[in-house]
Amino acid sequence: MKNLSELKIAICNDHAGYEMKKFILENLTPEVAEIKDFGCYSTDSCDYPDFAHAMASEVEKGNFDFGIAICGTGNGINMTANKHQGIRSALCWQEELASLARQHNNANVIAMPGRFISNELGLKLVKIFLTTDFEGGRHQRRIDKISL
Repeated sequence: MKNLSELKIAICNDHAGYEMKKFILENLTPEVAEIKDFGCYSTDSCDYPDFAHAMASEVEKGNFDFGIAICGTGNGINMTANKHQGIRSALCWQEELASLARQHNNANVIAMPGRFISNELGLKLVKIFLTTDFEGGRHQRRIDKISL
């Protein structure tokens, strides 16, 4: 696993995830090599797929190590990111889910529900996600069976 200071991160959100994204950017930016904000940039109502596709496309291309996606429930932005062949996005709202998403699923995007968890927990989940290694082995075999 790379050090946090070596990671390039892509982040996106809709209006319901805007405040959490701002909090994460304020606290995570000094700790990572690069973080790119794919929007949205306010609490004005918007469509999460517009931002999720932009972020997921760049992670899929390998331009970023990981992605962070935040909407109201986390569901819509997670579903959108997972439409990209090279993305394994995991919806996380507890610490163990963030850890297992990396250990067992080698997830490269964390999706979170901005309306259901605190900004502080969101940041904690992101840090757990970014610093947890994939275990490989039997888990890689299972991941290899995901794509159609």
